[in-house]
Amino acid sequence: MTLNDVLLVQIAGVLQLCILVASAIVPFQMDWKRELGTLPKLHRQLYLIYGGYVVLGITWLGITTLSCAEYLVEPTPVARAFCIYATLFWGIRLSLQTILDAKPFLTRWWLTAGYHLLTVLFASFTFLFGWLTIRSFL
Repeated sequence: MTLNDVLLVQIAGVLQLCILVASAIVPFQMDWKRELGTLPKLHRQLYLIYGGYVVLGITWLGITTLSCAEYLVEPTPVARAFCIYATLFWGIRLSLQTILDAKPFLTRWWLTAGYHLLTVLFASFTFLFGWLTIRSFL
């Protein structure tokens, strides 16, 4: 473990928490109130519950990564398990970028830039946690 490793993981923790800003913009940008208003009440509730779980997951990943960085760079079973989970979480989210049709909603330059920045962040998190996982086995 080096100080640079810990700092890199802490930066990843902060950036994961920054993704929540984009999550907060989505309901307004996509006009969820109107769009989801046509769905049955149970569907609307489930949609919000699933979104809440994703936000909670990202929040927990960010907080844990930020506050436990010095432990996550060590080759322990718990660090390995966390890093495997984070690699899968962000890797799946990265793969979803290829099938999501976001283009109709990217109506301003900053939305397009933000979308591409998110893709870079998802790839970076997948690489970082994957690297930490592999390194923990060496």
